[in-house]
Amino acid sequence: MDNVKLMDRTDTKFVFRSDFLPVLLKDMVEHYRVLEVNGIIPNRYETLYFDSEKLDFYRQHHNGKLNRYKVRYRQYVESQLNFFEIKFKSNKRRTIKERVKRKKIHEEIEGKAEELLSNTTQICPESLVPQLWVYYYRMTFVNKLGGERLTVDFDLSFKDENNTSSYPALVIAEVKRGKSGHSPFIELMRKHHISSDSISKYCLGILSLKPDVKKNRFKMKLRTINKLCYEKN
Repeated sequence: MDNVKLMDRTDTKFVFRSDFLPVLLKDMVEHYRVLEVNGIIPNRYETLYFDSEKLDFYRQHHNGKLNRYKVRYRQYVESQLNFFEIKFKSNKRRTIKERVKRKKIHEEIEGKAEELLSNTTQICPESLVPQLWVYYYRMTFVNKLGGERLTVDFDLSFKDENNTSSYPALVIAEVKRGKSGHSPFIELMRKHHISSDSISKYCLGILSLKPDVKKNRFKMKLRTINKLCYEKN
């Protein structure tokens, strides 16, 4: 894992139904090692996302703006680690992540988290408020030949101060690479006729919990996800 932190990387995402996972995992054994934390697979993640009152980060993503940010606290439950994290999507479509360790998740951006935000962005911490909790399980894989990390997230649920929503049948897989090159997982997706489809868990949560939010450019993604989750094959 230390060799594939990939804090500056390209991402390729796929969505599919959870009942496909057993087939996929069997095909992956030859190419990947899986992360085990304190003897536990999969691992729980809890994330608190921040945005402005007007959901500027969400709107930027919806409108296809690059050079955009996501700001969050994340707890790696089994590891008992907490980080304040800033993700930046550059105009070259690279994901750059900065983070600082924290003792716990806060509903305010303060201390070392505030320092990181101020040093990394032009964003004022006081302009951001907690908007969304995201909960899920994750399996993390590392390519045996190096240079690639793969995350497989499932049993997603979302919560804000008013509503909750969940997608128990949905899987979001993400290939993370420092450089372009061969990926056995992407080859497996092609073999099973699953196309890449970028979806942000944060945006999916906002769409699920805030019905009045602007969603025109996400309607196709929502239809795909609803078909995967709620229509019988």
